[in-house]
Amino acid sequence: MTSQTIKSKYIGFASLFVAFLGLTACQPDEVTDGNGLSDPNVDASFTIEAVSGEPNRFVLDANRDNVLKSLWNTGDGFYRGSFSEEIFLPDAGTYTITHQAYGRGGIINETSQDVTVATSDPVAGNLIKGGGFKNQADHDEWSILQISDSGTYWTFNEGSANVVGSGYNQQGLFQPIEVEANKEYTVDMKVFGSGATNTWFEVYVSQVQPVQNQDYTAEGRRMGLSTWDGCANGAFEGKLSNVGCVGSGNTVSFEQSGTVYLVIKSGGENLGSTGISVTNIEFRGSAN
Repeated sequence: MTSQTIKSKYIGFASLFVAFLGLTACQPDEVTDGNGLSDPNVDASFTIEAVSGEPNRFVLDANRDNVLKSLWNTGDGFYRGSFSEEIFLPDAGTYTITHQAYGRGGIINETSQDVTVATSDPVAGNLIKGGGFKNQADHDEWSILQISDSGTYWTFNEGSANVVGSGYNQQGLFQPIEVEANKEYTVDMKVFGSGATNTWFEVYVSQVQPVQNQDYTAEGRRMGLSTWDGCANGAFEGKLSNVGCVGSGNTVSFEQSGTVYLVIKSGGENLGSTGISVTNIEFRGSAN
């Protein structure tokens, strides 16, 4: 190899090394330091507009600039929605609406607004009494269904009911509801927990009345959690219709008017360090 060839290769390697130093010198230590890969100021602002002639329906319209994904929370946990999202709030009251905006680099910002609903929807008003478990009066609307002798039990708290247990025992919670024949109803609720092992959490709506010290096996398991089927293994929070993974569906109707029973039962090997909690239980006539 000639000296000229060696010299040319040395110059080439030196040029590449200098270029590499210049390139790395331009890179910030953090992705949030302005290299364009992230957007720490992603705008999560949104507007709320009432739908004309529909006092229980509202349109949420989020800022779209540099927003890659929108998540919404109307009180039952976050869910992925559209930038323009129509929501239905059937019960009178004040609701806090929260929007999470995802920007470049995984940056998440959020904002919240309150919206007040003046009147409950006459068709889709909630037939459940005490579904928010806010006080003793709410707690008194529910009955405990004893199934196993011990090991699993429900307690009522301010704002939720909680079931804990182990050893494959189970216990239920129920309430009677008056329904009309051939009318369509939907059932749902917010559930949350830290994750469980070999555990079930099942919701039934049936004309079969629960009997103390007997398992509830009536037809009509509408929805639920099941670690065997892939949900509640890890931490979870949200509407059961979103985070659940078993059941025939949360819409139901009956051929005859009369009393039906909403039954929630849970048990298993281990319901997790915090158990499973439920609140905002709803049973409504389907809205138009």
